[in-house]
Amino acid sequence: MGRRLLSIWFPRLASEASLRNRPVEGPFALIHRSGHADHLHCLNKAAEQRGLHRGMALADARAIYPDLSTRPANLAREAASLVGLRRWVSRYAPMVASDGTDGLIADITGVAHLFGGEAELQDDLHARIERAGLTALSAIADTRGAAYALARHGGGIIPEGALAKGTAHLPVSALRIDHATADGLGRVGLSRIGDLIAQPRAPLGRRFGAFLLLRLDQLLGYQPEPVSAGTEPPHFGVRMTLPEPIGLQSDVMAGLARLLDRLCATLALHHQGARRLRLELRRVDHGTAQVEIGLARPMRDPARIAALFSKGVDEVDAGFGIDAMRLSAPVTEPMPPEQTGSGPAQRHQDDLADLVSRLGNRIGFDHVLRLAPSDSKIPERSFHMTAAAWSEPVAAPLRRGPLRPATLFLSEPVTHASGNPPVRFRWRRMEFTTLRAHGPERITPEWWFDDPAWRSGLRDYWRIETREGPRLWLFHTPQAPDWRVQGEFV
Repeated sequence: MGRRLLSIWFPRLASEASLRNRPVEGPFALIHRSGHADHLHCLNKAAEQRGLHRGMALADARAIYPDLSTRPANLAREAASLVGLRRWVSRYAPMVASDGTDGLIADITGVAHLFGGEAELQDDLHARIERAGLTALSAIADTRGAAYALARHGGGIIPEGALAKGTAHLPVSALRIDHATADGLGRVGLSRIGDLIAQPRAPLGRRFGAFLLLRLDQLLGYQPEPVSAGTEPPHFGVRMTLPEPIGLQSDVMAGLARLLDRLCATLALHHQGARRLRLELRRVDHGTAQVEIGLARPMRDPARIAALFSKGVDEVDAGFGIDAMRLSAPVTEPMPPEQTGSGPAQRHQDDLADLVSRLGNRIGFDHVLRLAPSDSKIPERSFHMTAAAWSEPVAAPLRRGPLRPATLFLSEPVTHASGNPPVRFRWRRMEFTTLRAHGPERITPEWWFDDPAWRSGLRDYWRIETREGPRLWLFHTPQAPDWRVQGEFV
């Protein structure tokens, strides 16, 4: 028995996936920005019937059909749709691989008889795809190149040993060659694959390159072209079906604890830690409730994760009862095995991560910030704010020179200052008397930043110890006599 391959092409996969949940009447297209203009990425059948095609500039498409409905293309969702279809097509073949961004290739050698033959397998495939609301063309042949070419030009089945005859009528562009080579072949009268098969190979190779001959040999089976499905990414999800409906928070948390034990064991097996977890609760009335949490750092500790679910589970409307639970980790990160300890440093890190997780789930992880040092001598730019959940704490670099205040704020004016440095001054409606003064520390503006606050030029900073207690950081500019406070020492 010879090798048999099935090629499936989804010409409108991206647009049909986008329209599944948000249908649109009439011509529709997904657009993708390329260069300095938007182009049509994927169209529905109605748009193609208006003369629009993939790759056309959006401005040209609007000129042809002004009422065209559009949405931005989501390449990640398109790739996820193809991955889901690849898993589904595995019902027809033990080995299925992606073939470009809109196609699949499956090795059905020795499988077709289970469906009654190749034609019956193809009919069953198309019936199921049509019920799913997708458009597909497929072809079966001895080689990957022949199946690919036929699937994108009408589909069908090429009998064993009839590759040259079955592909002779197809255009040369079906060989998976670039447009320039296809146009060059057309200009010399070689527009069909059958025309190429009849030509001497040496002149073709000299004029159009060895790649053309490679594609032709792959189509005819003279050069092997393997089908490799690749490694299936691990799926981190567990489920539980309950014998009796439950509704109490304690019962849901008990079921969640069992699911977490199983999920965290799977995560540990793959050296992964969860960054986002989703708990789906199915009610007996077929409704669903969902609780989703984020984590400040990768984690697979069931007890600590369960505590973060408590508030969300308490707010779930159980209705007439919950009869099934599903827990998944849609976002994970590598987390190699590590030696855990119970020392103060480890407990401090765990407590901080739990605090950031609780705050992030309440107000959003982008609103929980930490300070990180920056390489700048300017006080206002010596640090920057970063999200605590997506960054690691960084110790301030060791610096030489005068001390810097522990508290830094926007500069505030000082009034009734006398002397340099001031002996007495008024700040925040309080009178201060200088006990000791250390300075000055001269800081120059960074000329590559146009900061309005530093347009006055140099600043001379002084550390002032006051008789009243506060230790302040004051500065003034040589060009201006006014004094201002910008920080306070501990």
